[in-house]
Amino acid sequence: MMRRKASIVWRGSLREGCGTITTQSGVLCNTQYSFRTRFDEGLGTNPDELIAAALGGCFSMALSNELGDAGHPSERIDTVVTATMELLPKGWTVAHFQLDVRAIVPDVSQGDFMEAALAAKVNCPIARLLNANISMTASFNDRGDRDGS
Repeated sequence: MMRRKASIVWRGSLREGCGTITTQSGVLCNTQYSFRTRFDEGLGTNPDELIAAALGGCFSMALSNELGDAGHPSERIDTVVTATMELLPKGWTVAHFQLDVRAIVPDVSQGDFMEAALAAKVNCPIARLLNANISMTASFNDRGDRDGS
């Protein structure tokens, strides 16, 4: 069993208040978050952004593992995750995540790469936790150049 902790302090009302997040690792230390940062106002983060980052980090590690287990170690995996919030009858809801993945993986076929990417999307622990609608675009090249040319 592994346990990881985060400490959160919130002060004030939802719209005018703000809080801080500190993680056990110390990477986040009194990091500011607020309602306003959901709408790109002010300095700091927000829960939606943090969940997107957690999903992207977990997925990227899982993809690296899937590729490595299949005999195709990756050189680089770039993942952008977009969390989409929608106003549903129950209130604002993170309704969808979009994974956009580009990777450099020498000597892998399109089929093997996509199999690994789909397995990582389904099997990464954060994706399983979220049990959410997650779509994905994934591309790779087998050379070290960034644009595939």
